[in-house]
Amino acid sequence: MAISWLKSSNDNKSFKLFKGLGMDVYEINDLEKTDEKIKELVNQKYNTIVISNEVANFSEDIIKKYNRTENVNIIIAPPK
Repeated sequence: MAISWLKSSNDNKSFKLFKGLGMDVYEINDLEKTDEKIKELVNQKYNTIVISNEVANFSEDIIKKYNRTENVNIIIAPPK
């Protein structure tokens, strides 16, 4: 099971612990390209992707595509 975390590059609070532990935390500069980044992570064989609430607001594919896919889990982290 491969897990990644996705957040905005402007977000200095989300997933700090995971990044500090050396886990795969990705930052996205242009939130309009959120769906492209999620697709890239899926292609890299991440089957669990945790995204910040801010990033989730910019994705159309989360509900339309990945909600019905059994091999990919998208988890939206609650806002702080």
